[in-house]
Amino acid sequence: MSAPVRFGTDGIRGRAGEVVTDELAYRLGRAVATVFSVPVFVGYDTRESSPALAAAVLHGLDEGGAEAVNLGYFTTPGVAAIAQVRGGVGVVVSASHNPYADNGLKVLGLGGVKLDLATESAVEDALGAAPSPRREARPTPPVDASAEAQYVAWLRERVPVDLSGLSIVLDCANGAASHVAPALFAATGARLEVIHDRPDGRNINDHAGSTDVTALVATVTEHGADLGLALDGDADRLIAVDAEGAVRDGDDLLVLFALDRRVRGDLDGGIVVTTMSNLGLHRALGAAGVSVVETEVGDRNVLLALDERGWTIGGEQSGHLIFRDLAPTGDGLLTGLLLGELVARRGPLGALARGAWARVPQALVSLPRDSVDVDEVERLFAREVARHGLAEGESRLIVRLSGTEPVVRVMVEATDAALVEEYVAALVEIAQR
Repeated sequence: MSAPVRFGTDGIRGRAGEVVTDELAYRLGRAVATVFSVPVFVGYDTRESSPALAAAVLHGLDEGGAEAVNLGYFTTPGVAAIAQVRGGVGVVVSASHNPYADNGLKVLGLGGVKLDLATESAVEDALGAAPSPRREARPTPPVDASAEAQYVAWLRERVPVDLSGLSIVLDCANGAASHVAPALFAATGARLEVIHDRPDGRNINDHAGSTDVTALVATVTEHGADLGLALDGDADRLIAVDAEGAVRDGDDLLVLFALDRRVRGDLDGGIVVTTMSNLGLHRALGAAGVSVVETEVGDRNVLLALDERGWTIGGEQSGHLIFRDLAPTGDGLLTGLLLGELVARRGPLGALARGAWARVPQALVSLPRDSVDVDEVERLFAREVARHGLAEGESRLIVRLSGTEPVVRVMVEATDAALVEEYVAALVEIAQR
């Protein structure tokens, strides 16, 4: 029996070939075949390691007796959508927004939803008991060429919008959406400029996509576009840029969608956010009478909270937005279509955001895990708050271990911008000691 493997916040993720190996991928395929008795849809992103890892998953599924469908290069939410439409589960080979040298394995439950804890535990146990491959794999099943068109039709059915009045710059992050995203938005009639849509195996998320919108901002400004949309490597996130070149993250979008739905009488209850969402979001939505529930970081936590309350909208500042009435999981392409529809109907994104809320100064710092003394970080914050004379509720500190990278995330926000700037500078000094 192999050593037990436990899922992180988003499956298994780590260095390709070291942590995420072909053998592990094979064993995951065997595990999924053990736990589920429905078709399994396998998709993967554009990292150079992804095709071989996906082939290993398919090999494991085959030897485990599962009905396996090879979707080829496919976004994570696209795999979820196909699993929902065709009635099955999914396996995705992707490390999302991480650099190309990393990779990951994630399992989507029946209908494309996130695994509940009991099912995740069952998959982990089956993975620990799964054998290593004993024979050479059969030829990898051919890619199901009909799946991409089915996914595009599924998206267009949910958001049948005409964007012919908009000029949009689309940043595909050289990732899994590099082919499908331009075709999808071209079908809306939008005037398109597409960047970072030529993956070479190593350029996924490389100064591109939602983690680095520098090029998107420049392109939106250069072309005088109405809107910029940045996906991440597996296209479950979306960050926007308005016509003035200002970056609009998940908090901006959550505020706008929540208020718009409330005005239209289409908001079920309130919204769910994580602890990383800006204090300004809470203030703006509270003033508008919109309930906000906060969870720990992770889209599964958001989904669980939504389902517990029967609410439909939630998400993360990182751009991972969930529309539970439209899709089984967060989908950057769906969010992009909805945002385009909102801008086409109500006007420029920048003006909408400025009129809806005011962001409290905030900074997010990632520090190497082995360089951080959490107690020292918290003591330093308490001293800064006292020195600047802030009252309760005017500042906030969150320190957490990343579930996807070997770093500690430190989020600080305060109504006094000087506190944020000085505290971040002090953190940098601590990390460099």
